[in-house]
This record gives sequence, C-alpha cells and structure tokens, in this order.
Amino acid sequence: MRQAFLTVDLGFGDAGKGTIVDYLTRAYAAHTIVRFNGGAQAGHRVVLADGREHVFAQFGSGTFAGAATHLSQFMLVDPPAMLAEAAHLESLGILDPFAQTTIDERALIITPYARAVNRLRELARGADRHGSCGMGIGETMADALALGDRALRAGDLRDPQRLQAKLTELRLWNRRKLLDLALPDTPAVVDELAPLLDDDWQNWIRDKYAELTARVRIVPAGALGEILAQPGHVIFEAAQGVLLDEWRGFHPYTTWSTTTLANAEQLLAEAGYDGAVRRIGITRAYSTRHGAGPLPSEDPALTAALPDARNGMHAWQQGFRVGWLDLVLLRYARRVVGALDELAVTCVDRLADVPELRVCGAYRSAAGGLVEWLEHNHDPHDLGAQEQITRMLLEVQPVLENLADRDALLGRIAAELDLPVGIVSYGPTAADKRQV
Repeated sequence: MRQAFLTVDLGFGDAGKGTIVDYLTRAYAAHTIVRFNGGAQAGHRVVLADGREHVFAQFGSGTFAGAATHLSQFMLVDPPAMLAEAAHLESLGILDPFAQTTIDERALIITPYARAVNRLRELARGADRHGSCGMGIGETMADALALGDRALRAGDLRDPQRLQAKLTELRLWNRRKLLDLALPDTPAVVDELAPLLDDDWQNWIRDKYAELTARVRIVPAGALGEILAQPGHVIFEAAQGVLLDEWRGFHPYTTWSTTTLANAEQLLAEAGYDGAVRRIGITRAYSTRHGAGPLPSEDPALTAALPDARNGMHAWQQGFRVGWLDLVLLRYARRVVGALDELAVTCVDRLADVPELRVCGAYRSAAGGLVEWLEHNHDPHDLGAQEQITRMLLEVQPVLENLADRDALLGRIAAELDLPVGIVSYGPTAADKRQV
C-alpha cells in the first residue's frame, strides 16, 4: 500500500509539526519525509524517549525514526545552516544525515546576501518590525521573482562557473537594496553589512557550497515521482502556519511562502501519484505566536504560565506569545486549507496545571463584520483587504468561554471544525501520542 500523509499547521506556526511527523513516521514506518514549503527558518522540535532532542530545520523530522528526506522544488535551502544541522544530528548518533537526503535541483538557495538584507530591513524598521526570522526567506523569494533564471538554485551549485556568476550578480543586486534603507548607525548594522561589503565572504560561501554539494545528492525534477512510486508511506512535512500564508495570512505580518497544502497537492499531481492521501491539520491546544502581529486571544498571564521549551525571546522574531485557543482564527484556517481528513492536537498536557480552561469563541469589536469576513469567500490576492483585517484584528477583544476539562476542549475543536480529532499529544515524545 502507498499512502501520502499531508500535514499543515492551522495557526501562526509552532503547532508541533515536528513531533507529529516523528510520530507518524514511527506509527506507519514512513520511508521519506518531503518538505514542501518554507526553508531553513523551520524549528521543528523532536524529543526522544532517552532525552535526546533536535530542532529540525531542513532535514525531515522523521530522521530519528529512519526516514529519508527530500527537499522539494518549493524548499529554500541554506547550505551553511544545513551543514551545521547535520553536525548536530551526527553528535546525536545519526551517522550521516546526508546519506538519505535529496534536494530538487530547482530549490532556491538562500545566500548570506539575502539574509543580510532581511536583517537590515528589520533594523531599519526599528520598533515597527514585521517579526521576521532573520533567515533571508523573503529576500530570496523576492530575488527569484525579480531575477527569474538568474536566481541561485540547488542545481547551480554543481557548476562552479555558473555559481560564481550568480553569486556576483546577487551580491550586487542586494547591495543596491541598501540605497532604499534608512539604516541606524549601530554595531548590529555593521555586522550585517559584512557579507555585502567584505570580499572575504565570497571564498567562505563557495567553500560551504562545495562541501554541501560533495555530501548531498542534488536530483532532477522527476526524482520525487520515483520516491512516491515506492511501496509504503510518505509524509509531507509543512513549515510555518496557515495564518502566516503570503496571501491568506494577515499582511504585513506574513511569510513569503504558501503555507497551505497547495504546494503538496501540486507535487502529488505533477508526479502522477495515485496512492491514498490523508490530510492532517495540526493545532496546539492553545494559541501561540512568535513575533509581531495580531494574536487576539493573547494573555500575558498564560504566556508566563506556559513558557516554551525552544521558543523565547529571539533576536529577530522577538517574543513568544501565548493566548487561549482562538476558534475564530482556527475556523478561518480550516476554510482556507480546504479538504482535511482529521486533526492532530498537541500540547494538551500543558493545560493540566492551568486553573481555568478557556477558549476564544468570538470577538468584541466596534468595527462590525470582521468575523463574517473571515468566514466567507473573498479575493485571496487582495493584500489591501488583508491589511485592513490585520488592523481590525489588532483592535478586537476576545470573548472567552470556560470549558470543563481537556476532553471538552477536544470535543469543542472537533465540533467547530467539523473534523475528527485523530491524534492527541500529551507530551513531547512519540510515546506521548494517542490515536483517538
């Protein structure tokens, strides 16, 4: 039997995608994890029963369970960061993470130039930051849209002459962006300017890219079809969350990535996949957001009561915020994603010590029509409308409801989204998951 599991985060990210992918890999002996959006900014934490843990960024979160990784054409690859991640996995007992890893030759490469401009933009915004991860995702996507075939892709790493030409152009291209930035005179700005201005960076970059190319297989477009044709199960691992989607999220606090299942569905269609498909929406039992942007149900007391193991104050994203589960936004995310078969609810155990269990079922706002807008069709490419909704979300007050217990919460989620809760996570390891 062949079956593809498609996972998607129904929030602002950090829903527990890594731990669910690790569990699914073990439960179904999946042979490959396919990354179908996002890039090196992912932070998917997997904890093993013996206490070892790793925060997966570019390798699939089923690596500990023996699954291979395929980085699809929609993945943004950061070679130095991937080499560092491999070193950490090796220190935990994975002999050679690259041995079972393939990268689609069309995948975009994040350069230190894009990362530098990304960070410099945030520094120029001062107190009005957008909450970037500071990894260069947006700048890399913008460069690809502007430059087309001149953008740097994984396949270019195999050709030193073409690589050098593209790196030279990308460096000049990103240096020109500095003319539009009002940069403060600070040590942080000086540090971030270095890749753009210091010629020594070129040699370092080429060395890192050569090291990656020597260790990993960069494969042609048809490789995923061959992977999907193998007997057994494949898991498509999502990155970020639906509420950060480049078109359906709340502008400007969004990502330059399609965070719905659209990319995964496209990959299956292009490969001619005819096996079974199971679509799983993932949410925490409460709402979270790392960085700026609306979080209507945010509660400072809940943020203090539920500190996150690997999310805290970040140099670029800033603070990690917690609120009661927002059913309004959860319904919106479910509608945006479309077809789903079941839900996975994570971090249910974290609510055990919360004195009162609540959910946000509605908003109170002077501006009417917000909830109605979120729950009806609209032009998905109207960023002006999305920005207007963002302003409204920043002003609303949550209407909170008390629930009796965690079982009542799970029942409420299933009823609101008209989907069964298929997996419940009561802790960080695979053994802490329960099939419902």
